[in-house]
Amino acid sequence: MDNWNVLSVQTASSQIQSHDMNSSFRRRHLMGPAPTIEKLPDKVLLNIFSYLSHLEICRMARICRRWRQVAYDTRLWKNVSLRPEVSGLHVGSLESLLGLISVRFGPSLRYIELPIELITHTVLHELAAKCPNLTHMLLDFSTAMQLHDFSEMQAFPTKLRYMCICLSEVIFMEGFMRKIYNFINGLEVLHLLGTYEKCEEEEEEVYEVVNVHKLKSATPNLRVINLYGINFVDDSHIDAFSSNCIQLECLAVNYCNKVTGSTLKTLIQRSKRLTCLLMNGTNLRSEYLLQVEWDKCALQELDITATDISTEALIDLLVRIPSLRFLSAGQINGFNDSVLKSWMEAGNTKSLIALNLEASDNLSDEALLKFLTRHG
Repeated sequence: MDNWNVLSVQTASSQIQSHDMNSSFRRRHLMGPAPTIEKLPDKVLLNIFSYLSHLEICRMARICRRWRQVAYDTRLWKNVSLRPEVSGLHVGSLESLLGLISVRFGPSLRYIELPIELITHTVLHELAAKCPNLTHMLLDFSTAMQLHDFSEMQAFPTKLRYMCICLSEVIFMEGFMRKIYNFINGLEVLHLLGTYEKCEEEEEEVYEVVNVHKLKSATPNLRVINLYGINFVDDSHIDAFSSNCIQLECLAVNYCNKVTGSTLKTLIQRSKRLTCLLMNGTNLRSEYLLQVEWDKCALQELDITATDISTEALIDLLVRIPSLRFLSAGQINGFNDSVLKSWMEAGNTKSLIALNLEASDNLSDEALLKFLTRHG
């Protein structure tokens, strides 16, 4: 009986397949050949390409003449990184880049990343002339052993709102910076990235490769300042920016180990719009934190991870900041149960939506459970 069942199933299956094949043949006969990607209009193909990286788009350009034309549409080249380690794109010569700026980038370009070998006055002149809508730029000097000659530079993109400069540990930037000061007064976001991750443990001579005091005078409209891992940045630089950037909303000095907090009091007094303060891995001193009028600040985000702040200073800080939404305070020996208890009793945790207390060894499970029960 089982054999008959198997036979009947096999027979039925073959009949179904035969019926499907006949139906498929009739559909093809009535509807014509199935559509292929070649039939897609350019607009749809352009939209598909927009989900690809520029390296993949360049590969697609080799398929056929039509795909090449779509791949080189300027609308696909609004945000471009020419750093090979980031995007995989490598421009072999300055002449090639100048051609790309003129033909492929043009007015569509909004953001560009340039490695040291492509940062020349001719390239910057061309960007200023051919890319009027360029508002975001990253200049990577981190591997530089010497700069190009910028003595003849007379133009620079003037509509920049965002600029990121990856600093070299040994190259003084003032010759370049002096040439661009007059063009960057519209900047709202500034990132200066140091060489913290490349530094060795041995103490070496520290060079102030960028004159921060001159830079702050040229950028009065800054809202966001990120000074990351810069070995020469200290409290005087924080004071300099706070004295000139009255619209400052976010200041980050993560891994700037010369920052002690001696000018935080002045910063909080001047920067009424400051809502974000990130000081991870700095050398903050408790006596300076105790001098700050935290109850008069507008801070919503604070990062004091891996700092040597005392229990007293932590309690004073947390019970006085009125509306903290994000706090990162991991790896601090002074953060114990009494800090958490005082913070809860002050009632300043109502606005809190994110908390990082990673590797806080002096916090007990009971205190954390009580905190989470009330606010989790």
